[in-house]
Amino acid sequence: MKKLMASVLVLCMMAVLLAGCGSKPAPAPAATEAPKAEEPAPAPAEEPKAEEPAPVEEPAEAEEEDEENYETGDASLDDPLNQDGIGEKELLVVSFGTSFNDSRRLTIGAIEKAIQEAYPDWSVRRAFTSQIIIDHVKSRDGEVIDNVNEALDRAVANGVKVLFVQPTHLMDGYEYNELKDELAKYADAFEQIVIGKPLLQRDADFGDLCNALADATNSYIDGETAIVLMGHGTEADSNWVYEHMQKMFDEAGAEDYFVGTVEATPSLEDVLAKVQAGNYKRVVLRPMMIVAGDHANNDMAGPDEDSWKSTFEAAGYEVECVLEGLGQLSEVHRIILDHVFESMTQQVTTK
Repeated sequence: MKKLMASVLVLCMMAVLLAGCGSKPAPAPAATEAPKAEEPAPAPAEEPKAEEPAPVEEPAEAEEEDEENYETGDASLDDPLNQDGIGEKELLVVSFGTSFNDSRRLTIGAIEKAIQEAYPDWSVRRAFTSQIIIDHVKSRDGEVIDNVNEALDRAVANGVKVLFVQPTHLMDGYEYNELKDELAKYADAFEQIVIGKPLLQRDADFGDLCNALADATNSYIDGETAIVLMGHGTEADSNWVYEHMQKMFDEAGAEDYFVGTVEATPSLEDVLAKVQAGNYKRVVLRPMMIVAGDHANNDMAGPDEDSWKSTFEAAGYEVECVLEGLGQLSEVHRIILDHVFESMTQQVTTK
């Protein structure tokens, strides 16, 4: 009897255990269903789409961060020359422009000041052709610089009768011809519009610029130092000015001077080959541009391995970079003033 009762007890206990084991899977479906209910949720499926614009935004953000950490000088020291109250005679100085504040003041600003001092009866004003530079300087520094249309509209609104436009462009290229086309649209807005010549117009200009650069770099000449001048370069026919500059140096016996361009010919590779053909140990790099802006600071003197500085260093040369634009040379001011005077006396008919 005891064995029978024990057997019954064991069977009861097993039934209880089986019932208990069977009760635990009950919540299991709820636990497994919860993830299933979340699987179609939009978040995971939409994440790739939400991140797709990121690669587009990242370069811009990186550029802004680089620019914030890149010192270009105090913009408040520069005069944008966008004042009203012009009078009847305006001398508008048109430049491509630069966002490098110190260089803008020391080059373009210096040219404008020299012209104003030479022509005190005229109101000198500024215009840039690069809208990208204008927008960047305004956004970063709060300085407002007129583009060509804004400057011309300002002149019209101020009652200017005689408008003389002097570019600081190096050559008679795309920028210069686009400026002439823009001025043609305002032919009826003034009694007279006159445009001056770019910097390099005739052999005398080339000779004067060669002499100015030679004077500025004469202290480096020791038989072991090559002076490399970096121009911008252009696809326009006017790119011949760089080869002509080299020819002028060669004919003057200035065999240590080499002219190249960033975006045309002679290229960096062309110049490097010429330097390597000599017995030089050191290279002095200097921009052959009105300003020492982005090209001078980055393409020429920057740390990237494809910069001119890095390229010459990799070739075994000691390199020094002179970050001075042509606009800092008083001889360049004189060349421009000569062009203003010549065009002024030949074409301006009003007093």
